[in-house]
Formats: sequence, C-alpha cells, structure tokens
Amino acid sequence: MILRRATLTGAASLACAALVLSAAPPTTASTTAAPVEVGDVQKAMENLVQTGHVVGAIGEVYVDGKQVGKGSAGSRLLNGKGGAIPSTARYRIGSQTKTMTAAVALQLVKEGKLGLDDKLSEVLPEVAEKDLVERADEITVRNLIQLTSGIPDYLGPQALDPDRNYSPTDLLALSRKNARPVEVGAFNYSNTNYILLGMIIEKLSGRSLAAELNRRLFAPLGMRHTYLPTKAAEGIKGPHGHGYAPDGTGTMRDADKLNATTMLGAGGVISTAREMSVFQRAFRQGRVLPASLAKVITDPPPGQAPQPGGGPCSGNPEFAAGGGGSAPGFTAATLTSSDGRVQFAVSLTLAMDDAERGTVPARITNALKSLFCPVK
Repeated sequence: MILRRATLTGAASLACAALVLSAAPPTTASTTAAPVEVGDVQKAMENLVQTGHVVGAIGEVYVDGKQVGKGSAGSRLLNGKGGAIPSTARYRIGSQTKTMTAAVALQLVKEGKLGLDDKLSEVLPEVAEKDLVERADEITVRNLIQLTSGIPDYLGPQALDPDRNYSPTDLLALSRKNARPVEVGAFNYSNTNYILLGMIIEKLSGRSLAAELNRRLFAPLGMRHTYLPTKAAEGIKGPHGHGYAPDGTGTMRDADKLNATTMLGAGGVISTAREMSVFQRAFRQGRVLPASLAKVITDPPPGQAPQPGGGPCSGNPEFAAGGGGSAPGFTAATLTSSDGRVQFAVSLTLAMDDAERGTVPARITNALKSLFCPVK
C-alpha cells in the first residue's frame, strides 16, 4: 500500500500530499460574487471511465455550499458488476487526510498547547529515548507539517501485513530502518511526519486521533459521514466502489480493504463528496484556522517552489493547487477555488498499476476543464 503524492502542471495541480500548497491563503468569500457556470458533471464522470482502467467514478460540484451537479459512471465492482455507485457514497480520501491532521495540530498551536518551533524530542521524548526518530532534537513541529524533517517514510520496499494491527510506534520502527533521504529543513515527502503529528495530537489531547478529528472538525462542520478507521480489517461503511491493484502475477485483486492502521493521520480518513466540499470551503474561508496559521499549510516550505494554481480557463474560478490523495485502487481529489466558493470533489476506483495511476491526475484536470471551460 502506497500513499503517494502526484503532481500535474497547469490549473488545479493535484497534490496527493493534500497539503493544499498554494500561492493564495484562505480568504473570505465575496458577498458580491458572480454566478459560476458549471458543465455536465454526469458527462464528466462518463468520460473519466472511458479513459480506461477506471472501474467507477463519482463526483459532485458545489457553489457557495449548494450542489449544482453530480454524476456517477462505471460500476461498484470490476467488469461492470455490482451496480452503480451513488454519488453520495463514502470513499477513501487518501492523503487529503494530511490537511485535517495538520489543521488539528495547528488548532493546538492556537490554544497555546503546542509550538511550531517545539522540538520533537521535547513533545514526544519517547521517540528519541527509544531511537525511533533520528535527530529528533533538531526536528520541529513546523518541519513535520511542511514535510521538511528528513524523516524516512515507513512505506517502502518492505511489505506490510494487510491483517496486522500496526501501532504508530511500529510504523516509526519501520521508518527507522530506512536511510535518511535529505537533511532537516529540506522538503521530502514522507508519510511518517503525519504519523508523528497524530501521536502528538493524541498525547496533548488525551484522546485518540479519530476522536479528536471528529471533535474538532467533523462534528462542528456537520460531517456526519466522515471518520477515521483504526482497525486493520475495517472497510468502508455503506455502498461504495471497490478498487483493484495487480498482485505479483499481474492479476487484478480487490484492494478495497486497505489496512487502516498503516494510514492513520497520513491518509486514513473516509468521507463523501459533499463533506469534503464542506471541509475545503470552511478551510479556505478561514473557519478552521486563522489565516496566520493556515499559511503554515498553504505556503510552500523553504526551497519548495509554489505549485501553480489558476483558473482552468479565462473568466472562470481560480482553483488552488493541491487537494488529492492516492493509493493502490483509488485516487480522490477535492479541487477548490481559492476563495472557497467552488468545489469539485471526485473519487475514482481503479484497476491499474502504479505507473498508469500516475496518469490519473491529468485525467482529473481534463474533467475539471470540461466542467468550467464549456465549449461555446
């Protein structure tokens, strides 16, 4: 299982880190905003399935919190089986989870319970004492959020047991076996940073990460169908699409029940198109964090060029960069306008290998263009 980052150029870059790296901070929506013209969402989903090796596609578009289009194409299971997937179905959001985990950590900063420049060895002394993280006395909370700690990923050549309940400490031990890829302060995408942030949140709050995400984000925003699973065999609740990935022989196998204990705050949340739109609208409009703290997420870290945002075509909404998540069997994205007015939330269940999965972000960008750049 790989939680990975994919990028694309041009409007609405899809970053599976889901850090929503953008040149524009969250803003308050204008009270005199112009109407937004939206194309045929159902047709866009049908076109995504027709690009090949997409089992099912669901998507919804929201403007100012109101659904203005929805679509569902393909099927719930491989080879046209299982019926259609409701556009309201739950799906894995992948590394979009990172924005949520970072937001909770930054709320603790706002409350004075945590500092951005606090050292990891001070906040979680056990990781230094047990030699689970190298140079823990140099790494700050800011480094973890911005992926500049240099801590290796726990995901790598070693295979993870799909049925084992891993603890965060187990994942740190796996990470410690891998070589440091960069120095502290240099950007390097590693899911281990967000396992550590989850551990910090649990220690400071006295609650599980799942409970704290619900208490601070999901419940206040009315995201009643969003949750973080915490058990290895815990699948997606309710009707949903199944993704597939090749085994060692190249045969496509159902990848629906990914091991939730290997994802956690790095990529484990399950949600819906509507509720991901709710979250992104609230985040972009400053209702999750004040702008000064949200910038820790939205601004690129030192040495990292801003991802390009912009409108898919002239005269249409300017979309922020970022907003995607991916693992074997699925890709999901919530593309949002910089002012938080417009969201396009989409989930694709796939039957393809990692190499072909790298083409999916460009397909989603084409869908975005079809919705906001209608042919006259």
